[in-house]
Amino acid sequence: MRVLLWHVHGSWTTAFVQGPHTYLVPVLPGRGPDGRGRARTWDWPDSVVEVTPEQAAGADIDMVVLQRPEELHGLAQRWLGGRRPGRDLPAVYLEHNAPQGRVADMRHPAADRRDLVLVHVTAFNDLFWDAGSTPTRVVEHGIVDPGHRYTGELPHAAVVVNEPVRRGRVTGTDLLPRFAAAAPLDLFGMGVAELAGAAHVHAAVNLPQEDLHAELARRRVYVHPVRWTSLGLSLIEAMQLGMPVVALATTEVVEAVPPEAGAIGTDVDRLVAAVSRMVADPGMAAACGAKGRAVALERYGLARFLTDWDRLLEEVT
Repeated sequence: MRVLLWHVHGSWTTAFVQGPHTYLVPVLPGRGPDGRGRARTWDWPDSVVEVTPEQAAGADIDMVVLQRPEELHGLAQRWLGGRRPGRDLPAVYLEHNAPQGRVADMRHPAADRRDLVLVHVTAFNDLFWDAGSTPTRVVEHGIVDPGHRYTGELPHAAVVVNEPVRRGRVTGTDLLPRFAAAAPLDLFGMGVAELAGAAHVHAAVNLPQEDLHAELARRRVYVHPVRWTSLGLSLIEAMQLGMPVVALATTEVVEAVPPEAGAIGTDVDRLVAAVSRMVADPGMAAACGAKGRAVALERYGLARFLTDWDRLLEEVT
C-alpha cells in the first residue's frame, strides 16, 4: 500500500513507518511544517520516500493520513492534484490531541464527514471529542522498544516536556517547584532552556532521541506532571526504558500506568512523597520500573500498533 502523510509528529511517525507499506512524505525546499520530509533525528526506513508537490500530484496513492485541519481543508487537495481525500482517495484523519478550550463543547474539525474515519490515539480523546456523524476508531500508541536501559544511578527526577513556559498549567509547569522538594529536577524537551537557572530546576536540556533515552534512564524516577494533553509518548518511552513513573492521574494516564509501576494520583503531596520514596530506595524504584516496562511492552508494543493500523487501513480501502 502507498500511504501519503505529512511529517507532523516525529515520534508517532517513527512507529507508523515501521510497517510494510511505502510512505510518501511531502517535502519542500525550506522543510517547513507543510514539507518537512524525512526525519533528521529519528531512524526511518528506506520505505519512507520524500515527494514534492509535483510528484504527489501524479502519484499512485492508496491512502491519505490527514493530521491537521489545514490538510483537511485544501492543503492535501492541492498537493494531490485536485483529488479530494475521503471523496476521491480513501482517507483517515488522525487526531493526536485532546480537545482544548471548552472541552464539553468541542467539535472536531473532521466532524460530520461520513467519507472519513477519525482515528484517536486514546479512548479518552475519543470520549471527549465531538465527531458528529464521522465514524471513529481508537488505535492506541505503539513505539519502537528503546530497550531496558534503566540504571537509576542519579538520585534525580526526570521530566520531559515541550514548551513548558508557554503551555504553563497544561503541562504542570507550576507544579515543578513542589516536585523539586523531593529530588533534583532534570528537564528535557523543546523550550526547557527557558527554565534554566530557575531555583527549582537542576538541569534543562534538549537532546536527540537516542541521547535522550540514555540520559533519562540514568535518573531514578520519571515524573509526569501533565494536567491536560493526550497520552505523552515520552511517558510510554520512560516505562519501556524501565523507569518507575510518578504521574498525575489525568486523561489517559489512569489506563496506561498501573499503580505498581510507581504512583499515580491527583493529590500532589502524595505524589511528591512517592518521588521521595523512590529516590531513597533504589531497589523499590527498579522493581516498579520493571513492572511498568512489562505492561508498556504488552500494551504499547510496536507489533500490536502496526497490526491495528494494518487492519484499519484494509478496512478503509
